[in-house]
Amino acid sequence: MPAATETFDYIIVGAGTAGCVLANRLTADGRHRVLLLEAGGRDSWIWIHVPIGYLYTQNHPRTDWCFRTEPEPALGGRSLAYPRGRVIGGCSSINGMIYMRGQARDYDLWRQMGNPGWSWQEVLPYFRRSEDFFRGADDWHGAGGEWRVEESRVRWDILDAFREAAAECGIPKVDDFNRGDNEGCGYFHVNQKRGVRWSAAKAFLRPALERRNLELRLHCLTRRLLLAGRRIVGVEYERGGEIQRVRANIEVILAAGAINSPHLLQLSGIGPGRLLREFGIEVRHELAGVGENLQDHLQIRPVWRVKNARTLNELSHSLLGRVGIGLEYLLFRSGPLSMAPSTLGAFARSGPEFDTPNLEYHVQPLSLDRFGEPLHPFPAITPSVCNLRPTSRGWVRLASTDPHEPPRIRPNYLSTPEDRKVAADALRLTRRIMAARAMARFEPSEYRPGAEVQSEDELADAAGRIATTIFHPVGTCRMGPAEDRGSVVDCRLKVHGLAGLRIVDASVMPIITSGNTCSPVIMIAEKAADMILEDARMGASAAA
Repeated sequence: MPAATETFDYIIVGAGTAGCVLANRLTADGRHRVLLLEAGGRDSWIWIHVPIGYLYTQNHPRTDWCFRTEPEPALGGRSLAYPRGRVIGGCSSINGMIYMRGQARDYDLWRQMGNPGWSWQEVLPYFRRSEDFFRGADDWHGAGGEWRVEESRVRWDILDAFREAAAECGIPKVDDFNRGDNEGCGYFHVNQKRGVRWSAAKAFLRPALERRNLELRLHCLTRRLLLAGRRIVGVEYERGGEIQRVRANIEVILAAGAINSPHLLQLSGIGPGRLLREFGIEVRHELAGVGENLQDHLQIRPVWRVKNARTLNELSHSLLGRVGIGLEYLLFRSGPLSMAPSTLGAFARSGPEFDTPNLEYHVQPLSLDRFGEPLHPFPAITPSVCNLRPTSRGWVRLASTDPHEPPRIRPNYLSTPEDRKVAADALRLTRRIMAARAMARFEPSEYRPGAEVQSEDELADAAGRIATTIFHPVGTCRMGPAEDRGSVVDCRLKVHGLAGLRIVDASVMPIITSGNTCSPVIMIAEKAADMILEDARMGASAAA
């Protein structure tokens, strides 16, 4: 095995959403040498940049790890594709581009769980710092930052009608979901710039690559962390069949995401002792919570056929429609090709027992049987809905000692009575909205799961049959105090019991946020960068 021949101050594993932010912030003052390792390649594929291109970048090995879940009992034994970005920009290069912070309640709960510094009022400045909001700065939003936020560039009459119908059902119209209380219905704001995807690679990494103190290495699979006693001193990675080692003077920072970060820890002998011993891995540091506490938003996808409406279904099946879509994007950077997967959103409560919204709708002017298959040949919409606060918990665990082999992923969807009840109630609420007066002119008829499905158990079972992930895995290296045996990192994102190692990605979320998770990861990385640089200054002062 080669000895470490190079030394950097910081080594960041993963040039995804968080890694791009960290690379920018940690190199800004020129004091620190930073190495950024990425298993994927450059974001030079056109479908990364055309917003509708997520249809091609997900489940493609050029840009995606192409993970799959274990068969899920509550989903009819199906194994789901589980997209995770394997390209610079990570998931921000292949996701739905929705700008969403979640609710103030989410972060206040993190604070109440023993994580000082993470309340809504304390994280809001970090959201604002990086933001470039299309309306300019105010008390809630920032302007001039790297993370561009714009309005959607496409509208649909059928979605406008759904918004009116939601208002009839007590879900008010709103124009901003990001002020701490996201209840209501409106068009999503998106991370785009003039109709083109705006990823973390464009926003944060590209400007930083001009600095001499940052080095980016692509196609580098990190195999394991290097330990000296209780300190992480570097990493071992593979590129082009050759194994290399590099050392970190100050810290190694895992920013590999909610699947790869716990997997890498386990490969390195850090995690649940029983699991590691099962694979013959020496237990270097036992941490029971590594890979546990997996949370995700399960997206239930009912479909309604409609009449007298323009949807993407019939446009995609018409040569003239496809030509028109292409010309509109070419000339104006607008229309369906500029569309995020979901254009209209709504946040609602499945029942009166919830103080704040526990459901999120992603309403789509299209329908299909499953991702990767053609759209239906008839006009239809998909008012998909997910439980924002699942009580089901899953895991990520080793499947092999070979770092090339993906881990086992078990979300355990709909495994609790609470989640089954919310799924049934969500379908009932969707039916109320679709039956509202504003939808009547479109003569909606339920295509799936079908109007014959009525009882609580029938609805919950049907939800599992038509549901899939909406790509928000979090929590597998959760943040919490040292006395919380299930936590992996402390409130400064340092791994319990080890020096020289932090984790900065969605895996540290103790509870999933009430919405899409990309921009909360940007915030986590912004806050982490401040803490890392503060610790470096304190260390330098102490040494002096």
